[in-house]
Amino acid sequence: MWQAPPAPVSREWLPVLDMPGPGRQNRWTVLLRALLLIPQFVVVWVLSVVAFFVTVIGWFGALVLGRLPGFAVDYLSVFVPYDTRVTAYLMLTLDRYPPFRFRAPEYPVQVGLRPGELNRLAVLFRIVLVIPAAIVQGLVYAGWWMVGVVIWLVVLFLGRMPQPLFEATAAILRYRMRFTAYLVMLTSAYPKRLFGEEAGSEPDGPASATRPLVLSGAGRGLLVAFVLLGVVSWTTSSITASLNSDHHDDNSVNPTEHVIAPLVPGPADRAPQSPLGQL
Repeated sequence: MWQAPPAPVSREWLPVLDMPGPGRQNRWTVLLRALLLIPQFVVVWVLSVVAFFVTVIGWFGALVLGRLPGFAVDYLSVFVPYDTRVTAYLMLTLDRYPPFRFRAPEYPVQVGLRPGELNRLAVLFRIVLVIPAAIVQGLVYAGWWMVGVVIWLVVLFLGRMPQPLFEATAAILRYRMRFTAYLVMLTSAYPKRLFGEEAGSEPDGPASATRPLVLSGAGRGLLVAFVLLGVVSWTTSSITASLNSDHHDDNSVNPTEHVIAPLVPGPADRAPQSPLGQL
């Protein structure tokens, strides 16, 4: 009997995120999560500054070589997992504190990267090509943080993250990791599959709770809600910034302001701001 040929399998390989499912968490570490992470925030900031300069230099190298130079691969391949581990702990997906070292094979959160050949034209226009993905990850990430306090209270009260919330949070975390990996040219695969994969998409069976990342209906619903909340957050911020700018412009063109300012307590009494603070 004739059988249809199997569907072609995509050769594109996306960076992978392996995490365990949601488990019990110590309520004290949940309560003090932000304070506990202060040292890590400092470390990640310093590493991010270095990563920026390494990426800029690596961009020129990738244009010439068609791949990232070795030093850039070595550094960025450990920076992205480090940042992902800290973010996973910050977003309450697990209770194990991330270690202060680049390589942590025993840590529950693992990132799989396969740096390789790059399209020089895609490298040249990388900062333009990444804009749509940046908007998507920015919206969904902002939406999660709009209700971050509510999520924190839920995990604090239950002592664990509910499964649908874990699915949506893991999807955000994975997309953010893929976006970063594409931005710093550790992969040629454009970030995608925010809403996960179908069950059975891994040929060798599930490798972890997030590979394949299969979202339930509730998990997808939460993810959509985070996107919508992100849109609300950005819209509100834009309107507020516009109103503040209009108010500042109105004040700057008011010819009486310079006359009455010394007589009226308020902004005139404040110390002048640094130009950087107005950006």
